[in-house]
Amino acid sequence: MKKTKEAKTINTLLGAGTSIEGTIEFNNTVRLDGNVTGKISSNQGTVIIGEKAVVSAEIIVDTAIIMGEVNGTIHAKEKIEVYPPGRITGDIQAPVVLIESGVIFNGNCSTKA
Repeated sequence: MKKTKEAKTINTLLGAGTSIEGTIEFNNTVRLDGNVTGKISSNQGTVIIGEKAVVSAEIIVDTAIIMGEVNGTIHAKEKIEVYPPGRITGDIQAPVVLIESGVIFNGNCSTKA
């Protein structure tokens, strides 16, 4: 199986050491390496949660690629990929879900379209 880890071109980057509270709405691809609290949403986008990121949010996107810590729900229209050292506490839902060995996942998983 081909690993994605990095999506197309990253259009927006929230770097390590940065914190944001509120709603992030975007198109294309955003990579988050800092701390985010609130809501992350996109009608046509991919969110990449970097290894150092700590996210406490509801995430609604096309594709979610998780390598950091997420506390909250993730709804993806296309797929969710979780790679070590990824940690998710919350429910996830997507038609395709990939969770690699070494990931910590505490929640419910639904593969409804």
